[in-house]
Amino acid sequence: MTTTPRRRLATAHDREILRLAVPAFGALVAEPLFLLSDAAIVGRLGTAPLGGLGVAGQALSTLVYLCVFLAYGTTAGVARQVGAGDMRAAVRQGIDGMWLALALGTALIVVGWPLVPTIVDAFGASAAVAPYAETYLRVSLFGIPSMLVVLAGTGVLRGLQDTRTPLAVSIGGFSLNLLLNVVFVLVLDWGIAGSAWGTVLAQTGSAAVYVAVVLRAARRHGSLVRPDLAGIRTSATAGLALVVRTAALRVVLLVGTSIAARMGDEEIAAYQVGFQVWTLLAFALDAIAIAGQAITGRYLGASDVPGTRAVTRRMVWWGVGCGVVFGLAILAVRPWLPGLFTTDGGVRDLLLASLLLVALQQPVAGVVFVLDGILIGAGDGAYLAVTSLLATIVFLPAAIVLHRADTGLIGLWAAIGLWMLTRMLTLGLRARGDRWLVTGAVR
Repeated sequence: MTTTPRRRLATAHDREILRLAVPAFGALVAEPLFLLSDAAIVGRLGTAPLGGLGVAGQALSTLVYLCVFLAYGTTAGVARQVGAGDMRAAVRQGIDGMWLALALGTALIVVGWPLVPTIVDAFGASAAVAPYAETYLRVSLFGIPSMLVVLAGTGVLRGLQDTRTPLAVSIGGFSLNLLLNVVFVLVLDWGIAGSAWGTVLAQTGSAAVYVAVVLRAARRHGSLVRPDLAGIRTSATAGLALVVRTAALRVVLLVGTSIAARMGDEEIAAYQVGFQVWTLLAFALDAIAIAGQAITGRYLGASDVPGTRAVTRRMVWWGVGCGVVFGLAILAVRPWLPGLFTTDGGVRDLLLASLLLVALQQPVAGVVFVLDGILIGAGDGAYLAVTSLLATIVFLPAAIVLHRADTGLIGLWAAIGLWMLTRMLTLGLRARGDRWLVTGAVR
C-alpha cells in the first residue's frame, strides 16, 4: 500500500518532533525531579521542613523562571540563524545569552540575600515553617548563577537542534543531586541545609559542562567568546516581553502557594507535593514545546511558512495525546503516590484530592504548553506577554473568591484550571491567524 504525500509529510514531522522532544523530555523534567527528590528526602524530616522546602522552592523558581527567556529567547534566536544558514552568528548569539546569565545570576545573589526573610514572610509561612524556608533559600541563592547559565546553555544547544546533550547533562546533574542529598541529609544529618547544598553543587557541575560544550562549538564555527556589550544588551532587550509573560505566570503560582500556606501547614505541604507533580508533567508536555521552539525558529528563519503551519498542527495533536496519557497515568498511581512523600494522614488526604484535579487538567495543559512554545519560537513575545497578563487577571479574583468561600485546595486547583482554559483560548486564536508568521533570520 502506498502512502499519500500528506501522510509522508506527517510522518516526517513526527520523526523531527520526536528527535527533539524525546531527549528534551528528560532534560526538562530534571528541575522538577530535583525538587521531587529533595521533597522525598526532606519529607522524612517532618511536615514543617517539607513545608519550608515548598515555600523556598516557589521563591527560587520565581527568581529562575523570570529569567527563562535566557533559554527560550536564545533557542528561538539561534534557531532562526541556523535556518538562515549562519552558524557563526548562531553560536555568537548563544554566547551573548550565557554572559547575560552569569551577570544576572550574580546580581540576584547580591539583591536576594538580605531579602530572604521578607520573601519567606510574603508567602505567609507559619512560625514553624519559616526557619526551614529561610535556611534552604539562603544556601540555594549561591546556585542561581549556575542555574541561569544552564538555562542559556540549554537554549544554545536547542537552537542548534541538539537536545541530546542537555539530556545527558540533566541525567548527570539529577544523579549527583540525589546522591549528595542522601549523603548530606540522611547520612551527615545536615538537615534541610544539606539538601540545598547538594542541589547547588549539582547545578554548578551542570553549568561547567554547558560552558565547555559551547566553547567547543565556538571554536568549530569561529565565533568570538569574549563579552560583547552590544550583543548582551540585545539579548536582554529581546527577552523583555518574555520576562513579562513569565512574571504573569509566576504571579499565579506564587498566589497559589501563598493561599495554600495561609490555609495551614498540612495544606502547604500537600500543595507543595501536588504542585511539583503538576510541574513535572508541565515540563514533560513542554518537551514538545521545546521541539516547537527549535523547529518553528528554523522554519521561519528559512522563510518556510507552509512548513511552519504543517508542523504546528502536528505538534498540537501530540500535545493533546500526551496530555490524555499523562492524566490517565496520574489517576492510575494516585492511590499510592502520597505515600512516597509523607506519613502524615492529613497531608495524604489533601494530596489525594488535589491529584484528581491535576489529572483532569492535563489535556488542556498539552495544548497550552505546545502553542506557547511554538509562539516563543516565532518570536511572538509581545502577544504572549499581553495574553498571559489577561489570564492572570482572570485567575486572581477566582482564586480569592474560592478561598474566601472556604473551598480549600480543591477551590485553588479549580482556579488554576480556569487560568489554563483562558490561556488555551487566547493561544489558539493567535495560532489560527497569520501575524505571528514573520520570516527571516531576525524577527
